[in-house]
Amino acid sequence: MKISFEVLQVLDAIDRTGTFASAAESLYRVPSSLTYLVQKLESDLEVTLFERSGRRAKLTQAGRVLVEDGRRLLQAAEALESKVQRVQQGWEAQLRIGIDEIIPFDMLWEHVGQFYDLHMSTRLQLSREVLGGSWDALVTRRVDLIVGASGDIPNIANLVTRPIGTLKHVFVVDPRHPLASMPEPLSLETVAMHRAVAIGDTSRELAPRSIGLTDGQDVLTVPTLEIKLAAQIRGLASGTLPECVASGPIRRGELVEKKVSGIREHTQCYLAWREGETGKAMQWWIEQLDRPDLIDLIVQHRRARG
Repeated sequence: MKISFEVLQVLDAIDRTGTFASAAESLYRVPSSLTYLVQKLESDLEVTLFERSGRRAKLTQAGRVLVEDGRRLLQAAEALESKVQRVQQGWEAQLRIGIDEIIPFDMLWEHVGQFYDLHMSTRLQLSREVLGGSWDALVTRRVDLIVGASGDIPNIANLVTRPIGTLKHVFVVDPRHPLASMPEPLSLETVAMHRAVAIGDTSRELAPRSIGLTDGQDVLTVPTLEIKLAAQIRGLASGTLPECVASGPIRRGELVEKKVSGIREHTQCYLAWREGETGKAMQWWIEQLDRPDLIDLIVQHRRARG
């Protein structure tokens, strides 16, 4: 390769200072060494980089293109050096965080902003996971840290879990739905006679999970919690929802809560990662999110949103 970072630094210094002599002084070199590097590059590329008239060094059009694009290369090289040094110091080049569907993204933006204020060059990758997909994301190493995983903890080597709160679910239907007028508690057999709506589990290797569904029941599968809520308000199907999500529509008369025998009403939620794989970036995130009342804060946040 004919263009080196050394000569790009020289061209940058000459353009900034205006003369070969001033550039040499800023680089702690002798002017003749700069002249040699520039003339050699001109010869190698068969281009003229500087106009040879006047006392100040003036770039030709080709020289201007080389200097401006060269500066971007120099900045990229400096950023790469900084990243490598940070990795050596324990800051990951990339951190992948899986966010369970129950966790509103707008509760995390403040943490994301604070993390970027550290200027540590770690690239963040946030993904959305549903039900067993949260645990599956750790099993398949799609994520390094999962927030809000619920249900039974899988048998994963070196798995670290921290409880962050308990989430309550309620069974709800549209007021015009046939189940709305039936006496309580409803049996699972009665509920199974009607279509349910469920969020698609994002698991790839672990067996997919569902909440409040019965084998053989007609199921409408949707991608998000908000769409599930909308389907139930429209009376298209029945199903369970986090109480904090259903409380607003229940209060407004859009949904009716029904007691169902045999449905688990509470699920424990976790923050989880693999032991021995915590760099400084992950440790920072763990410190922000490892709190036993995190789900309580989420419940308050969702209720405030209605």
